[in-house]
Amino acid sequence: MTTDVVSSAVVPSHPAWRSLLWTVPFTVLWTWVIYSLPVLLESGLPALAVRLMVHALMALGLWLGLERTDLTQGQRRTTWLAVMVPFTLWAAVVWTAAINGVLRASAFSLPLLPLAIFLPLIICIPLLLLSKRMGQLLDAMPTSWLVALQLYRVLGSQWLVYWLLGLLPGLWALPAGIGDVLTGLFAVTAAVAVATGTAEGRKAAIVWNIFGIADVAVAIALGMIISPGPFQLIVLNGLNVGLDGYPNVLTPAFVVPGSILLHVLSLRQLRRRSRTEAWGRETRTS
Repeated sequence: MTTDVVSSAVVPSHPAWRSLLWTVPFTVLWTWVIYSLPVLLESGLPALAVRLMVHALMALGLWLGLERTDLTQGQRRTTWLAVMVPFTLWAAVVWTAAINGVLRASAFSLPLLPLAIFLPLIICIPLLLLSKRMGQLLDAMPTSWLVALQLYRVLGSQWLVYWLLGLLPGLWALPAGIGDVLTGLFAVTAAVAVATGTAEGRKAAIVWNIFGIADVAVAIALGMIISPGPFQLIVLNGLNVGLDGYPNVLTPAFVVPGSILLHVLSLRQLRRRSRTEAWGRETRTS
């Protein structure tokens, strides 16, 4: 299967921007709740709930995508396990390290947080871009899935709450929080647009992916230059909840590289879909 089979019941009949009519109120409600009950952020329960939910959705989406391919049942099962087992182990290792303070800048002379951010990307990006099996999966999976999944980025409004409470400097919290919220809000909008199968929809999804990657790149860079460690360039005064302590460290150590990998997969899928459709047009006109 190389193209989406989209029925009239699936293709959105309303403008993509209308998704904001429910994503914006949801984001505002979430922000108000954690601002009113800051103990929720301190407990780490929202982070745990969100990560488990996204993990489950990824596992389900991967299996449903594999069912759309021409792979045998055994090949689907092997592929699913080859992706989900390392991903789950990675999540468990990062979570354990975060709870035990291993990722704090003061834990070791050489901070491990940058390693936790970049090592998964160095290992996984070449595999995701070169794997033929992953290409088969992306060809079979609707292009809207990988985009819509990142709705969870709206929960990054927590950084704005930390700033409002005077616990994080605006130099980091404002660009990181606003960037996350915008990426999450427009995830559904871009997903609805790309589901139409039009060139304009694909362009919207590509722009959204680039913006999402830029958002996390800015957050990583700013976090490194204001956090204690060998990369610190700016020392800020005042209260700071710390980006290297639990549960906040889960964002740079796990959520950030995971989000980048989803963006990379989405861009590869959009490129493959564009090439397939261009080849189809050439075949029909020849």
